[in-house]
Amino acid sequence: MKLYSIPLLLFVFLTLGCAHGAPLASSQAPPSEPLQPGLSAVSSKAEEVLPKSPVISVESDGEGAGSEITADSDVNFDYVEEGAAKEKPGIADPLEPFNRAMYHFNDKLYFWVLKPVAQGYKKVVPEAARVSVSNFFSNLAFPVRFVNCLLQANFRGAVTESGRFLVNTTWGIGGLFDPASSMDIKLLKQDEDFGQTLGVYGLGQGFYINWPIFGPSSPRDTMGRFGDLFLHPFSYLAMGEGTTTGIRAYDKVNTSSLSIGDYEALKEAAIDPYVAIRDAYVQYRLKKVNSGRK
Repeated sequence: MKLYSIPLLLFVFLTLGCAHGAPLASSQAPPSEPLQPGLSAVSSKAEEVLPKSPVISVESDGEGAGSEITADSDVNFDYVEEGAAKEKPGIADPLEPFNRAMYHFNDKLYFWVLKPVAQGYKKVVPEAARVSVSNFFSNLAFPVRFVNCLLQANFRGAVTESGRFLVNTTWGIGGLFDPASSMDIKLLKQDEDFGQTLGVYGLGQGFYINWPIFGPSSPRDTMGRFGDLFLHPFSYLAMGEGTTTGIRAYDKVNTSSLSIGDYEALKEAAIDPYVAIRDAYVQYRLKKVNSGRK
């Protein structure tokens, strides 16, 4: 994949994104957070974003406990820092017509392509093998997390990531297993990225962008995605662009096979799935940035 140039459009987006926040374009407060193909980051933390109620149970990532939501729940997407005033996260949405069109595109992509492929893959490959594949790709992305820990002056996190990589690469047979997360070792993954790093240094999200295939983002997080690509080993392996794209697609199918059903349940519970995704994404990213500032 050629990564030596960044489109001028992204530069303009980033320039406009320097504000620290803007009010929501819509005042509607949706009750849930549907999961689309490009929303894996939010889906893995769904239980931290959505309140609980006794109607629908949703697993966060196919491996852990889930959260529960209802279509008529009074959902509040406020995020509160300890010792700080209550803050309601928001983001401008000047591209809403385009973003809604991309939401519907991604929705069709999920139901017509990603879900059928993931279901077929799930029937053929045992869950233990799919979890091992997920562990392998996570371990391979160690440089992204390690460098962003250093950039955020999170030196304890950088040491933790180094220990995880060493343990999982050796004892975990090249990262196929995750012994570093066991109760005996307790070296937990540091979920850091370059978009979060930019936020820690004061760059605001700017406005909301819903990209085709990649899903919810902002100028800051779009630039952050490019930064992370430069840190990922895939960018430097001697493989053709088609091979790299195929490996990334396989990773996505494998990840989706571990969480089939989450998106459907959350979409059914939402009044407006588009707004629900937008608001949940904004809060999730705000929470990550604030955690990096501590």
